[in-house]
Amino acid sequence: MIEFQNVSFAYEKDRPVLRDLSFRIGDGEAVGLIGANGAGKSTVMKLLLGLIAPTEGSILVDGIRVEKKSLPEIRRKLGFVLQNSDNQMFMPTVYEDMIFAPLNYGLSREEAERRVDTALERLGMQELKHRHNHRISGGEKRMAAIATILAMEPEAVLMDEPSSALDPCNRRRVINIIRELPQTKLITSHDLDMILDTCERVILLSGGRIVADGPADVILRDKALLEAHRMELPFCLAGR
Repeated sequence: MIEFQNVSFAYEKDRPVLRDLSFRIGDGEAVGLIGANGAGKSTVMKLLLGLIAPTEGSILVDGIRVEKKSLPEIRRKLGFVLQNSDNQMFMPTVYEDMIFAPLNYGLSREEAERRVDTALERLGMQELKHRHNHRISGGEKRMAAIATILAMEPEAVLMDEPSSALDPCNRRRVINIIRELPQTKLITSHDLDMILDTCERVILLSGGRIVADGPADVILRDKALLEAHRMELPFCLAGR
């Protein structure tokens, strides 16, 4: 579904952010991309979406190379939940944000509205449907942003810190939803407890390189490995 082939990237010459990154994510796989601040996680997401282009190497989504001419097709396949919901929710109401992409993909209004209602129901937030975005809380806006992506029904879901700004109840609700999604999932987060709950595999970035790639339950229990790369054990494992 997603493949990086020897990808390197630098915002400034001679100051690489990513170095020779190669990995594959299979159809339906749930992968957590972790690392300390500055490890390159957000850059990976931007490359996948075609917001920036690799300095070297290739990126494929469903066998299609990510490049300028393929971006419309690539972005139909990928749904991206931004870390800052204010950058994602740009219409006056939750409903208008949610229906925008399905209508622009050429769906009938009836089908688009069905998707909106289904996504809201799955998240248990039907009461937000006609609320104005500037009148809902940060946590509610985060939930609405996730609902907006679910209404698109993409083949793969990319999430950047999906549990941030959520109270414990909504955090647990989002975790349960992520676990149920059949799509391919790539999730970046410092919330390692959430990664452990939602991902079967973890890729650990450090200094722009992959330093570990394997079962989440193995990598997230390796205290020495995590601490060597400025991370700590998930809270649920710290006392064991």
